[in-house]
Amino acid sequence: LFREAMGSPVEMEYAIDLRPGENNLPTFYILQIKPLIRSEEQVDIDPLTNGENNLFMYAAKGMGNGVINDIRDVVYVEPLKFSSLVTQEIARQVSEYNKYFEENNKEYILIGPGRWGTQDHFTGIPVYWAGISKARVIVEIGLKDFPLDGSLGSHFFHNVTSMNVGYFSIPHNSSTSFIDLDILEKQEVVRSTGYIHHVRFDNPLKVMMDGRTRQAVIKIS
Repeated sequence: LFREAMGSPVEMEYAIDLRPGENNLPTFYILQIKPLIRSEEQVDIDPLTNGENNLFMYAAKGMGNGVINDIRDVVYVEPLKFSSLVTQEIARQVSEYNKYFEENNKEYILIGPGRWGTQDHFTGIPVYWAGISKARVIVEIGLKDFPLDGSLGSHFFHNVTSMNVGYFSIPHNSSTSFIDLDILEKQEVVRSTGYIHHVRFDNPLKVMMDGRTRQAVIKIS
C-alpha cells in the first residue's frame, strides 16, 4: 500500500504491542515511512567544464547523482535584500512558493544564503522539509558578510539521499565553485514577494551530478 501511494520502494519503521488491545488483538504502530529513490547513473564531469560559457553553476562539493534536464523554474533569495535578521520571514515566504509547486506538481531549483533547514536563524534559513518539498535541487551560497558553513544536507540527510535531491555548496569567493546569479535577473519573472524571486528559463536547465567526485554543474540550454 505504501509503495503504491508513494510511487517508489519505501523504508518503514514500526512497532508491535503484542498485548491484547482493541478487539482483543495486538496493536500495530507505524513510526515513520520514507521513500527510497536512488540513481545508479554514472555521470562524468570534466573539471575544465567550468570554462564553458553556458555554465550557470559549478560546485566542487555536493550531494546527489545523475542528470536532471526538465526543470525551468528557480526560486532564490535576493542577495541584496538578505539579512540574518529576517531569515524566519524568508522561510515563511519560501514555504508559500513551495505550495504553488505542490499544487501544480512541478519541481524547482532553490537557491539561498547559509544553511537551509538550520534551527539557528542567524546562520541560515530555518525551513522545514515540508516547506521545500518540491525543490529538486538546493543550493547553499555564501555572501560577503554571511559566510557559509556548508551543511551538505545534514538537516535533511535521509530526504536528500533517498530522493536523490541535488544539494550543493557555493562558498563566497571560492577559487573552485561558483554561481552566476546575474543570469537569474535576465529570466522571466513569475513572481516576486519581498525577499524571494521566482524566475523561469525559456528552456530546461541541465543539472549534472557526479556522486563519486561530489562535483555538480548546472548548464543553460
